[in-house]
Amino acid sequence: MSDLAELDRRALHVAQKVVDRVTVDQLSLPTPCSAWDLGQLLAHMTGQNHGFAAAARGERTDSSAWVDRPVGAEPGKVFAASAAEIVAAFADAGALEREWWLPEVRGGQSFPGAEAMGFHFVDYVVHAWDVAAAIGVTVEFDADLLTAVLPIAEAVPGGTARTRPGASFAPALSLDRPDEPATLDQVLRVLGRSPNWPK
Repeated sequence: MSDLAELDRRALHVAQKVVDRVTVDQLSLPTPCSAWDLGQLLAHMTGQNHGFAAAARGERTDSSAWVDRPVGAEPGKVFAASAAEIVAAFADAGALEREWWLPEVRGGQSFPGAEAMGFHFVDYVVHAWDVAAAIGVTVEFDADLLTAVLPIAEAVPGGTARTRPGASFAPALSLDRPDEPATLDQVLRVLGRSPNWPK
């Protein structure tokens, strides 16, 4: 398994620990993803896992492989199945050598495996925090993981890509101490999330 695939697996593990704490009565809670309640966010995360797994296997699918998948009465179990699929797909020796077709990114494009895997990695660091914030718990990542994800977050296009309807990330927020070692707060601010949400 590549270093990036291992980092992604660790991010998914943190996300899984948070999702395991979600109860059915919490699925209507608001999230930092303002367009989605918690149930919709988890459905998105689960669907994206299946879609990215298909891309990693070299499948050129349409967006139907990426559709949101509701988590029903067992959020942790449903998410875990999607996480297991993507860990297996990312661990494949040829995954990073392939071009991945991502029908939902920039109108549908092929990307080098490492770049596409980086998209998933940064998404699941942020989404783990989104879920944690929604249910009022904390989430922690190891320092080396945050050091690895910060430059990927910084490379996410800005400008109008952040302001159009349905944009994945909002315009970046100012950093209080940008020269310090990478922190989760820095990653969130670079991607337009307030670490103090919902304030």
